[in-house]
Amino acid sequence: MVDLHCHILPGIDDGAQNMSDSLAMAKQAVEEGITTIVATPHYHKTVYENTKPTILSKTNELNEALKTEGINLRILPGQEPRIDGDLLVDLEESKAITLAGSTYLFIEFPSAHVPRYTEKLLYDLQQFGYTPIIVHPERNQEVIEHPEILYHFVNNGALTQVTAASLCGDFGKKIKSFSLQLVEYNLTHFIACDAHNTTKRRFRMQEAFKQVSMKFGTDYEYMFQENAELLIEGKNVYKEMPERIKKKKLFKLF
Repeated sequence: MVDLHCHILPGIDDGAQNMSDSLAMAKQAVEEGITTIVATPHYHKTVYENTKPTILSKTNELNEALKTEGINLRILPGQEPRIDGDLLVDLEESKAITLAGSTYLFIEFPSAHVPRYTEKLLYDLQQFGYTPIIVHPERNQEVIEHPEILYHFVNNGALTQVTAASLCGDFGKKIKSFSLQLVEYNLTHFIACDAHNTTKRRFRMQEAFKQVSMKFGTDYEYMFQENAELLIEGKNVYKEMPERIKKKKLFKLF
């Protein structure tokens, strides 16, 4: 199993604080059946300025430690950039980087709103050959209240990634219900852990896939797992035609 979103690199953001934490997370990941992790430290200029050289160095360091400890897990370089109007410039200057050397790129929104320039930025990224992936949209307050926003982005070529813990109900019933709706209406394309540690923000992949399989069938489970594999291979992922979430159903679930 491939996990695309994890804060496992030691000492560079709010995830693993040292190598000991990273190795503990790695052991937990293997127990979940994960064989490959794309390490995605935050890139937020005013808080975490984790640029390409730092991420590549830390990735190599962790892979060496895993080899020494005999932990059968592979770490690939990635990043979780906070949305920024200069993101294209940051990509050109190797400050922002894609996932596992592919053309797929994570984008994180603020938790409460969606910036007004988002539509133009997503369009521009695609014009330059990138495929933007909006991470954990199910935890964005404006998207929850106005899911039409996300439909519009996905309909115009953006992809999204839902957090495993959201599907498990760890962030509450409302976010779990909305996450399941994103699956139902073809508004998400990846499930990833977004793990930060082995306690409160841990790996929940097996349970998340169980939730998806129970509600939508094993085909959905396999699709999400295969999409993660296709991404790290730099191939096109599976995506169905997005649909608008019906408000009456949204209110019923909430």
